[in-house]
Formats: sequence, C-alpha cells, structure tokens
Amino acid sequence: MTASASTTSTSHWKRFRTLYLLFALCAAPVVASYTAYYLLPPSGRTNYGELIEPQRPMPALALRELDGSIVDPATLRGRWLMVIVDGGDCGDACQRKLWQMRQVRLTTGKDADRVERIWLIDDAVPLPTIVMREYEGTRLLRADPAQLRSYLALPAGGALSDHIWIVDPLGHLMLRWPKDADPNRMKRDLARLLKASGIG
Repeated sequence: MTASASTTSTSHWKRFRTLYLLFALCAAPVVASYTAYYLLPPSGRTNYGELIEPQRPMPALALRELDGSIVDPATLRGRWLMVIVDGGDCGDACQRKLWQMRQVRLTTGKDADRVERIWLIDDAVPLPTIVMREYEGTRLLRADPAQLRSYLALPAGGALSDHIWIVDPLGHLMLRWPKDADPNRMKRDLARLLKASGIG
C-alpha cells in the first residue's frame, strides 16, 4: 500500500467514524436478539398449563345430554372450553375441579361469555342433584371413556379425572392443567389466551 492510499484510507475512516459507530450502536440490539433467539433459546415458559403439541382436533365424540339426546361435537365450537372428565358420583376432587372452572371463568369478567365449562361424564351413574344446582351453567354431557382416552392428552401414569383441559374455539385441544391446579395460575393462562386470540 502506498503512502497516498494509506492516507486516503485513514482520512476516509476519520470522516465516517461517527457514522460507523452510530450504525454499530443501532445494530447491536438486533444482533443480540437474533443471537439469543437462535443460539440461546430460553428454557423457561410463560404458561402454567402444558401446551398440547401438536394441537388435536376434536374427533366425532359420541356425546349425549343427560336425557340421552345426541350432541354433535361441532356444536361446541365457537367458544373456549374448559373441560373436565369424571364419574357421575362426583366426589370431592370432581367438585373441586368444577369449582375451579367456575371461579376461573368468573375472573375473566367481560370475557366470561367467551368461555364455556364442560363436564364430560364417563359413566352412567346419576348425578347428585346438589352438585348440579351448585354448578349450574356447566354443560353436562355423557361421553365414551375409551374415546376420551384416545383424544385427551395424558401424561405418563395420568388419569382422565386428574386434569382440566382447554379446547380452543376451532375445536382443537391445546392445553392441559396439572392435577390439583392453582386457580390463580390457571386464571393467568386463560387471560393470556383470551387477550391474544381474536376468535371465540
């Protein structure tokens, strides 16, 4: 490199040094975010319930009202569904899930009409009248337990009666809350879903 070329290069750097530094400062956050996203993905998660991946479309479940009339599963679409499965005798654990669904739905305030509570009864046992009165507003449907086991995502060793599930307004099973779930954390999950979604 000649002295003239060296001088020109130095002069060019001095002239545009501020511009280069400004560009570097502006680009640094973008580069850092891409690096963090692709090379250092976060291990934590913001949701409390476990997301079902891939989401499962609701199959042609054999559903019946308490009076025996057939229910087309497609009629359940259009709202967010909180779903439990339990026997008709509905012991303490069953009633606790019914209470959780009712309370969590109430916390959604003006969005409560976007959420429906569903109790899928997996046997032919008559329901206690007191439970039906206490949780009026919950949709009570009898269902085939074999179909439910193939549709609802269960963890290893889990039982249908352990969990509360979320089905989206398009009919996709998308989230499962753990056994003995914390209603406050359930509420946050549901609030985020309702806020992020323009459907249902």
